[in-house]
Amino acid sequence: MNPPLAPSGDERARKWQLFALSFTALFLELMVIRWVPSVELLIAYYANLMLLSSFLGLGLGALAGSRRWPLFDWFPVFLAADVAVIVLCRHVALGGSAVEMRFAAPPPALVSRAVLVGIFSANAALFLPLGQRVGQLFDSLPRLAAYGWDLAGSLCGTLTFGFFSFKLFSPLLGIGIVALLYLLVSRGRRWVLSVPLFAAVLGLLFATQEPSALWSPYYYIYVTKVALPVEVARVPPPHLRTMRDPPVYGVRVNQFGYHYDATLDLRRYTPGTVQAWHIGTLWDQYRVPYLLCPGRDRVLVVGAGGGVDVEAGLLSGARHIDAVEIDPVIAQVSRRFNAGDPYADPRVTVHIDDARSFFAHATPGYDLVIFGFLDSQALFSSMSNIRLDGFVYTVESLRSAYALVRDGGVLSLSFYASRDWLIPKLYRMLADATGQVPRLYLNDRNMILCVAKGYTAPPLPAGYKYQQLVFDTPPTVDRATDDWPYLYLSRRTIPADYLIAIGGLLALSVAAIAGFKPAGTGRPGVFFGCLGMGFLLLETKSISDCTLFFGATWFVTLVVVAGVLLMVLAANVVAARLRGFSLWLYVPLFAALLLLYAVPRQQILPLGFGGRLLWTLVAVPLPVFFAGLIFSTNFRDAARPSALFGANLIGAMIGGFSEYLGMIMGTHQLALLIIGAYLASLALAAFPGRSGSSLAAPGPVSGAPAG
Repeated sequence: MNPPLAPSGDERARKWQLFALSFTALFLELMVIRWVPSVELLIAYYANLMLLSSFLGLGLGALAGSRRWPLFDWFPVFLAADVAVIVLCRHVALGGSAVEMRFAAPPPALVSRAVLVGIFSANAALFLPLGQRVGQLFDSLPRLAAYGWDLAGSLCGTLTFGFFSFKLFSPLLGIGIVALLYLLVSRGRRWVLSVPLFAAVLGLLFATQEPSALWSPYYYIYVTKVALPVEVARVPPPHLRTMRDPPVYGVRVNQFGYHYDATLDLRRYTPGTVQAWHIGTLWDQYRVPYLLCPGRDRVLVVGAGGGVDVEAGLLSGARHIDAVEIDPVIAQVSRRFNAGDPYADPRVTVHIDDARSFFAHATPGYDLVIFGFLDSQALFSSMSNIRLDGFVYTVESLRSAYALVRDGGVLSLSFYASRDWLIPKLYRMLADATGQVPRLYLNDRNMILCVAKGYTAPPLPAGYKYQQLVFDTPPTVDRATDDWPYLYLSRRTIPADYLIAIGGLLALSVAAIAGFKPAGTGRPGVFFGCLGMGFLLLETKSISDCTLFFGATWFVTLVVVAGVLLMVLAANVVAARLRGFSLWLYVPLFAALLLLYAVPRQQILPLGFGGRLLWTLVAVPLPVFFAGLIFSTNFRDAARPSALFGANLIGAMIGGFSEYLGMIMGTHQLALLIIGAYLASLALAAFPGRSGSSLAAPGPVSGAPAG
């Protein structure tokens, strides 16, 4: 076997190089996770695959740390190829499924699945050079010192990207930062090739992006004028607030239609025009809750979006409206393009917050609580397949909202039901949450569900467009709950398109691992792979729990990821002071895991903010710390640190694929998979192979699986 490429410079320089590479890898990883699902129709509901393919690339690269392949020199080529694939495939949409609701999804097609595998492969290839160089540095430095510098770089990359994503996000600027970091780390090697390629990549990004588009913490946003031909709207008319027949704008997020920015005031439109007809249709929809509820003092709108629900309340005589919208840029766009400008009205208070988070501290006594058309265009985290509004559309969430309604008030929920099974599902959820029989009004696929509290709501006017539908018997469906937050699935199942995609990607990953893994990493590789699988699932569960406790905002996810890295870094520091690995370290790990499993999240959720915060700061991080101790104490004496680090990353990828089982078993039961992964690692540690070699110093076992 060829010896590993020895990085130049003294040990201190190599540590800083490892820090810079880890920073770059984490920044780039978060960059593609944030960027690609926003502009790639195919990836909108597969955002976590970008994370998993990044793990695969880094892991394979680390496995190749002992090989003489000069992959790092070819990083600009890999970057150019990856960006080209993303740009060329950005209009390919993934086919829909009968058991899952997706907006604007075409019929399933083989070509879309092939493109999905291509995007996954190109992204994995992008991280190969970074993973190989990180692996080479691991082999040339003391084990725990290298791991500590790697964690420090990852933590700084996470925090830097968090600020960048919230304040300055731009794919052009982000790729430019990555290119600059590469040039600094490469120290002038192959700049003749690198600089022109980076310039070409930046030029391609500049040429293919919409100049007026905005990047919010969640979406890629641009505005179109609702007219023929459809065109991008960059600047509204100067007298939009007062003009006659103002334009109607459509706001698009991640290339999907999202909502309208338009005034509902019919007095501003000329009767008989297309705009007047369109606005009249919207007015008939948004005024339904006010026709059923006599109260107007306090109104709550969650998922306020562009403010159409809010303006309907103002036109209906509401005295005060709390408008809750998770995305600050969506509210800013409304202030520019909505001719009614409802958010500027003194009767309106805008809250940039997650709906569940607002419910937790809102004061009861609302006349109306209205669920507007909330988001379903993105996942709330790259580590999960749960949609951004997953914990808003659950029985527990609806119950919390109903508790805010006063006697004589109404809870209303509007939705576009593109699947027949979605209508009875929401009906049953609202019935279970309130203990009342909801009223269901339909107009084609637009549905409105209302529950009056303590009184009988009057019927809608005769001949109204929305007609009441009554279920003879309560429908039997799989309800969305906090443990199974999948409103958009008809039942507990993994849709076939997910299984096909995951199966193909796993097969590709297994073939790549077989070609990259060095000899002698079989049993130790499986051990570190099990640790990686358990850790990724543990991190995913931590994010899911904290999202439920504090809201599905970008800030919550950032804090949890940073907290996990800090906890692992602390474990690495403690491990350096221990004599070595002990099986007894598994005792506190399993105790902490069993505590998280035995205490359901529903028992923590009713606690006040202080109680939820205390649980999050004490109980949630404990298993992360002890898992980190087990990893670091084994890694300290590893004979092939680059290969075992790579196996750990690949195990994390497998853990990410396993997270899809939550669609069947629920998110809380994923804790059993975490326990199973760590039990497997315990068995490997407690019962060495026939050679008797330790996990830390693998013997020359050839051909065994790497994990």
